Amino acid sequence: MSMNKNAFDEAMFEIYRRAKSEAGYTASVFLNRLMKNGGLATAKFLINSLAVSAGYTSPYERGRLDLTAEATILDNDKWHGLFTSDELERAARRLQDDGYCPKHQSNRH
Repeated sequence: MSMNKNAFDEAMFEIYRRAKSEAGYTASVFLNRLMKNGGLATAKFLINSLAVSAGYTSPYERGRLDLTAEATILDNDKWHGLFTSDELERAARRLQDDGYCPKHQSNRH
């Protein structure tokens, strides 16, 4: 699991880099949280928050929900084991409510 966790941390930093270069969005709060808590803790915080963060809203406004933690998790099933079924469902619901269909649909039920 630690290898997946380390790879996931890198995937989360990649979201920051891509959002900045591809969408012109500098997610400073997201980056600070990543540096302080790591990718997994950051993703769990974001998924389990009742309100969406600016790190979700800004990509949504740019038509780039693929640059969210939720999409990163759901689009690659190798990350699914790092999250509870409730967290995966919560992330999927949030994205689907905003019209994004994850690339990989797993058996999360």
